[in-house]
This record gives sequence, C-alpha cells and structure tokens, in this order.
Amino acid sequence: MAAHLKKRVYEEFSKVVQQHPLEEVPAKKLRLTKPSKSAALHIDLCKASNPTDALQYLLQFARKPVEVESVEGVVRILLEHYYKETDNSVRLKIASLLGLLTKTQGFSPDCVVDDVTNTLNNEKSHQVLAQLLDTLLVIGSQLLDSVSITQRLIEVACKHLSDTYFGVRNKCLQLLGCLGTIDKPLTKDSEAPGTSAGALRDVQSVISDYFADQDPRVRTAAIKAMLQLHERGMKLQQTIYNQACRLLTDDYEQVRSAAVQMVWVLSQLYPESIVPIPSSNEEIRLVDDSFGKISHMISDGSWVVRVQAAKRLGSMLQVSPHFLEQTLDKKLMSDLRRKRTAHERAKELYASGEFSSGRRWADDAPKERVDTSGVNLIDSGACGAFVHGLEDEMYEVRIAAVEALCSLAQSSPSFAEKCLDFLVDMFNDEIEEVRLQSIHVLRQISRNITLREDQLDTVLAVLEDSSRDIREALHELLCYTNVSTKECIQLALLELLKNLTKYPTDRNSVWKCLKFLGSRHPTLVLPIVPELMSLHPYFDTPEPDMDDPAYIAVLVLVFNAAQSCPTITALFSDHTFRHYAYLRDSLSHLVPQLRLPGRKLSSGLSCEASGFGSGSVESAHLFLQESLARVNTLHSLESPGAQDLLEFTIRDLQRLGELETELAGSADFCATYLRCQLLLMKALQEKLWNMAVPLCLKQNAMASAAVKQILEETYKLEFLYSGLETRQVATVHHVRLQAKALQLVLAARTKRGVEPLISASEKFLQDLGSFQRLFMTELPHFQDSFVEKLLELMPRLVACKPMDLVKILQTTLRQSGFLHLKLPEQIHRASATIIEPTGESDNPLRFTSGLVVALDIDATLEHVQDPQTTVKVQVLYPDGQAHIIHPKPADFRIPGPGRVRLITQVYLSHSAWTEPCQIEVRLLLAYSSSATKLTSSKPTWNEGTEGFPQVETSIEGTIPLSKPVKVFIMPKPARR
Repeated sequence: MAAHLKKRVYEEFSKVVQQHPLEEVPAKKLRLTKPSKSAALHIDLCKASNPTDALQYLLQFARKPVEVESVEGVVRILLEHYYKETDNSVRLKIASLLGLLTKTQGFSPDCVVDDVTNTLNNEKSHQVLAQLLDTLLVIGSQLLDSVSITQRLIEVACKHLSDTYFGVRNKCLQLLGCLGTIDKPLTKDSEAPGTSAGALRDVQSVISDYFADQDPRVRTAAIKAMLQLHERGMKLQQTIYNQACRLLTDDYEQVRSAAVQMVWVLSQLYPESIVPIPSSNEEIRLVDDSFGKISHMISDGSWVVRVQAAKRLGSMLQVSPHFLEQTLDKKLMSDLRRKRTAHERAKELYASGEFSSGRRWADDAPKERVDTSGVNLIDSGACGAFVHGLEDEMYEVRIAAVEALCSLAQSSPSFAEKCLDFLVDMFNDEIEEVRLQSIHVLRQISRNITLREDQLDTVLAVLEDSSRDIREALHELLCYTNVSTKECIQLALLELLKNLTKYPTDRNSVWKCLKFLGSRHPTLVLPIVPELMSLHPYFDTPEPDMDDPAYIAVLVLVFNAAQSCPTITALFSDHTFRHYAYLRDSLSHLVPQLRLPGRKLSSGLSCEASGFGSGSVESAHLFLQESLARVNTLHSLESPGAQDLLEFTIRDLQRLGELETELAGSADFCATYLRCQLLLMKALQEKLWNMAVPLCLKQNAMASAAVKQILEETYKLEFLYSGLETRQVATVHHVRLQAKALQLVLAARTKRGVEPLISASEKFLQDLGSFQRLFMTELPHFQDSFVEKLLELMPRLVACKPMDLVKILQTTLRQSGFLHLKLPEQIHRASATIIEPTGESDNPLRFTSGLVVALDIDATLEHVQDPQTTVKVQVLYPDGQAHIIHPKPADFRIPGPGRVRLITQVYLSHSAWTEPCQIEVRLLLAYSSSATKLTSSKPTWNEGTEGFPQVETSIEGTIPLSKPVKVFIMPKPARR
C-alpha cells in the first residue's frame, strides 16, 4: 500500500514538472569594491577622544595614497570635522591635507573654493589662516584659466593683507604674485602706507607697498611676488627701481639677495633708460647704474648675497666697457675720472710755465671741491669688484666670480685679455673645484686670447697637481690655447714630457694635447724641429726607441705641425719616415696623413683619391641617400634579387662609416636596419614553409637564430643610437614586431602543447596593442605594412584561436611590403673605449684567494645618454662566471659636450688557481624597453613619501658598448 502511494505521488509530480518546468534562478553577481577612504577616515576621526589622537589619525592618513574617485568624499569629511574641531593644530593639519588632496591628478578643485573661502572668514588662528591661504594658492595655480575664481582669490588676498601675522601677509603676497594681472585694477580694502582705503590700484603698486614692511620675511615675500609677476610674462614698472635699490642696504640677507635679483631684472627690462645720479646733475644708463650697485654687493657681509651678486654680474652683457673694466681695478676713480699721478701733474705745471711758490695759501688746491663720499658715478664696491670676488674667503663666491668673468669675457674680447691674468692666478687656488672651474673657463674664452710666456709658465705649473681631473682639464685647455713664441712651445713640450714621466697614465691625454698644439702652431714648431728630432747636418744620429712614450709625443707634435707646413717634412731622416708609417697605422687618430716628397702615403692612396676633399662630407651624404633610395625600390621581401641588393648596400654603408666619421652613426644605423630586413627575408624563404616540419629542422633552427639576432639588433637600433625621431623608433618597433610574430609562428611549428602557445599569443597581442597606443601619430606612414594589415584584422585576431592567429601571422608576414627608412639630420652611435687597463701586460695581478684586488678602469664614453644609470662594467672569468658592476655616479666626469669619462675601480675575487689566466673586462649599456612607458605611481598629493628612495627601473638586457680587454690575474692559495 505504501509503495503504491509513493508511485502515485511520483507520477503526479512528474506531470506537474512537465507542465510547469522549473525556472532558473538568476545567479547573483558579486561586485568587488574597495573600502571607502572617506568612511574609514570618518570612523577614525570619530574614535579620536582628544586632539592628539585626531592628529595621529590624520598623520597616518597622509601616508596613504587616495584614489581620484575618493578625493571629494575625503574632502567633505575633512571639512565637516574642521567645523567641529576646536584645536588649532588639528585644524592646521586638515587645512594642509586639503591643499595636498587638491593636487591629485584628475580631481577638479573648483568645488572646494567656496568651502575654503568660507572657513577663512570665521578663522581666528593666524597659523591656520596662513595654511588656508596656502591651500587657496594651490587651488588657484591649477585653475589659472578660470577668470572668476582667480579674481575671487585675489580679492581674498587683498582683504587679508592687513593681518598682523607675517605668515598671512606672506601667503597673500604669494597669491598676488601667482594670480595677479596688470590689466585689472584691484580694490584694496586694507589701508597701506600713503594710500586711502578702497582706492583702485594695480597689483604692482599693492605689492610694492610691502617693500617697506616692518617684517623682513614680508619684504622678501613682496620682492619674490614681484619677480613671480615677471616670470609669468608681465612687464614690471620702472618706478620700482629706486625702491629695489634701497632694499640693497637692508639689514637682512634674504631681503638683499632678493633685491639683487630684482635690480638685475629691471636692468634687463630697461637697459637704455636714463636715471639720475643722487646728489649730482649727471645721468647714467640704468644698466650701468644697476651694474655698479650689484658690483657693490660683492663686498656684502653675507656670502649668499655675494654669490647671488657675482652670478648676476655675469649676465649683464649690455654694460658699458669702462664700467666693465673698472671691476678689475682696485684703484678708486672719483666721479669715474682717474686721479692723475704726481708726475702727470708736474708735467702739466711745467707745460704751463707756472709752479707753486708756497707763499700763497692753498695756491695748488683743486679748483672744485668734490665730496667723494657723496658724488660717485660708480660705487666704490664696483672698483675691483671681481678682484674682491676672486679673493673671497668662501670658495662658492670665487667659483661664481670665475663663471661671471667667463660670461662677460666671451662677449668682450678686450675684457677677455684684461681678465686673463686674474683667471691664471686662480689656477693656484687651494680648492680643487675652483682650480678646475678656472681651467674650464679659460678653455671657453681661449679663442679670444694669446698666452704670454709668464702666463704659460703659471698655467703649466698646474701639471704637477696630483688630481687627475685637473691635469686632464689642463691638457684640454692647452689643446685650444694660442701661444706667442717658439719658446712657449718648447716650455709646453718640456712640461708635458715631465708630466708624462711622473704620471704615465696621462699618456693618451698628453699625446692628444700635443696633436692640437702642433696643428695650431706649425710656424712656431718649424724652427725647433732639428733640436726636437736630434738632427745634425753632417752626422747620422742614432735611431730613437719607438717604445718611448716621450719620443712618440715629440713625433705627434712634429707630424701635426707638418700637415700645414710642408717644409718640416724635408727635414726628416730615413728612420723618421719609417716611424711615421708605423704611427700612421697604430695611432691614426693622432697622426695625420702627410704629403711626403717622393714617397707613397701610408695607406697607398693620394689625398684626393682617399676622398678627403673639401666636399667629401657632402658627397658621402649624397651616396648615403642614393643607397637608401636604391633599397626603397624593393616592394616586397620576396622580390627577386632583393637579397643581393641588400648585401651589397650593407657592405657599402659599412665602408662609408669607416671612411667618413661624421656620417658613421647614420651609416651604421642604416646598415643594421637593412641587416635586420635581410635576416627576415632569409627566414621567410619559400622552401622553409612548403616543407613538413620534420624535414626542415635545420631550417627551423636557422630561422630561430635569425629571429634572435633580429631582436638583438633592434634593441641596438633603439638604445645605442641618439638623435632618433619618433618615426625611426616606430620603424624599429615595427621590425621587432615582425620578429616576434615569426618567433610565434616557429614556436607553433616546433613545440607541442596548447598552453605555451596561448600565453605567447596573448603576449603578442599585447605588444601589438601597445604599438598602436605608442605610435598612433605615425601609423599613416605605415601603409601596406605588416602592422597596418594586423590592425585591420585586430577584432578577428582577438577572437580567434591560437592556431588561426599563427596562420594569419604567417600569411601576413610573407605578404608584407618592405618598410622604407627615412633618416633624421644627425645620428650618433654610442661607443666606449677602455683606456686602462690596456691588456698589453703579461705580468698577472696576484692576490690571495678569497680576498679582493682593485682593478683601475679608465674609459671614454661618446654619445651615451644618461650614463650614470645605463653604463655597467662586466667582468668575465675563465670558468664562465660573469659579474656586472654598477659604477658610482661620482665616477663619471664630463670633459666636453657629448663626451663622458669613466674613472672607477672594479674589485676582483676568486678561488685559488694553479696558473694565471685572463679575465675579460668590457662596458655594457643596460636598457629597459618599458622604461618610457612607465609612469610614476606616486600620488601627487602625498608629499610624505618624497624622502624615500625611488625604485630603480628593472634592466631588461644589456648591449656591449666597448671591445673586451683581457687582463691576467692570479689568485694564490692562502698561506697556512
């Protein structure tokens, strides 16, 4: 009975289910949300039982980043708590946080202006008021385009200018300087000295009222606000010049320093304006008057003001020559007229036939009485101003004075000759930085001067300096210095040879110096050639040793002089010709090509045949363009004869780079790019893709090797060459994208499994999308290219399966056209040359195993961008271990534009060896292809994290930058 009943119930239930099928209950969708920052802050502030706890919560909150969408809620919570809070320190912190939050990128701060201005009206604390004004300053600097908000903030600033607290007045002046405009007059409610309340006045007159404020900090803020107006492009009024000059005698150094800047700005705006001389009927140009006043500040009591004054003097290029030259003479000129000597006065009396008898009182007194303290066209401080600056006790002032002399001497050749003695004297300064700067300055003005023998003697004395930087800077100076006599050449050569004996590591620098010294003074070298070469009219002299660096130095001097003075070559003996041929091959960068009588040139070519004519660079550039135009005729990578054309063009471009150093970067860049295209062409050959995979394993391996080489070459193209435009970078990325597509196709042919192929496909699509984002503006130049065809198929590529993607890529690669390369004006290739160690020594560096030995590295870097972070030193040991060392930023020196000198030490260590072996040392260029795409993740409002070290960009790979140098080392077993 029970079984029958159960069966009936089941049948009835089945009928009901068939008539009314069960409806699917929709699944609830979960949405993950971040916890609200405003809610968390509100809870924390409500938990605070006293102001100390609230301040602690606010400090903790300030250390955390805030998202853009949460900023407005956080601002409302802070304002709500601000109105309730009675403690000044908490309100001050809230006002500070409001200013920081408004800096958040993507947040519009105009919604906060009303609330902040309303809180100003009810605030009683001066410190909080100043902080609120600072918040308004932050908001106003972001809303400069909003005229209504700007005008409103200016009115708020004018209203609070009469506050008794200096901080409030400072912030108000900063607001006026940052937001004020000249065309709109201000209604100043507060009463300033000498004005009536409510008068319509412009922003400059309002700010200038506070030049005489009782607080020096406000006076400084007023001057800086005026300078802010100038930086924003508003022309300052000349009427404030006298006020600025009076501030030069202020009791506080901050005021005087800002006043020096103000006087300088006015001298640049109104250089030809005429201003009267106090206590005199005479007038003077404003630039001359301001030059005299700023020169006087070099004798100021504060070294900060003296540095500021010296720097400003160097940029006053419109000053009159007699004022300029007076700064080098300590003799005071009363009324700018030189006092006559006793001899000159006696000569005048003798010419007039009248002498003073002494019987009459004051019969030889001057005809006019001059008050020297009251009448001065130029302040006494300007007399010998640079002399005072160069003799200052603070080395910062001396450096600033040296730099100012350099700027003025470059614009005035006569002044350059007069200041030469003073600059040469600075070579004996006690501070190395001052000596180095003096050498650099003299190098910059060397084209306007010629050194006398006594000056050259002082200059050459610096070669005894123990600092390598000083000696090399002096060698660089001598390269571009003009001397007057053959005795000067002899003296310079003698001192340089002494330097070579004392410091053998200076060899290359000394040789380079003598190269330029000889080429600049061929007529002075000619008379001393017999003495230098030990020539005798009757007897043969012994042949010198070619391994002697001093003899090579003499030959470099003579050969470079002989290039423009053919008479010298007639004096050579037979062994000199042999030595010339040897040095021409071994030191071709130091020894020029000479026309030798009755002899062939070292290269076997004449000067004309070798291409060293006047138009060689132009013809080489034309050849480069023609080579590229010839290659651009290729329409497809599978064109018949395309491979041969590319190979011939690459060979021609490589040879062109060897012959013309000025076009070496462009030629190498083109050759490398064409090599990538050639490798891609060979990898896409017909027979590789028509054969079954097991039958073409060798071809697959060759194609994989070609892909790897193409990727390496593209990274070299992108990071090893400077001067590239966006179009060239996009072209390089296009080739890299083709190589990655080919890599994906080869992986699908050779590897089994779907998972690796899926991840590789996703990575390729990401690279394609990033190419489209980065080079959106350059896509019109990529017509009928590989990337254009892929972007047209982008919706299909995203939705298709990995194997379908591979088939599309394979077809598109074989059908893509040859992408033409357009060169920019100038391309430079980064390179490095290791000077030390030379790798020529057979004596191993011996050290105890487990300990370290220091290896000195000296290298020259050319056209390397940001070398402090990209250049690394690699040490490769015989057992295959490779160590990469990061040089310190202080190890990099900049001797000239585009050149960097690396002088560092590398510490070597290894276990014990049975015999000496060679290690390889080379320089590498580190790169990261994602470095340009990364943006700073630090929130702009959170200033509390500025003190923390920034995370260094990860290194993706390295490129060899120099040839390897081999060094013998011998780790010895430790003694027991």
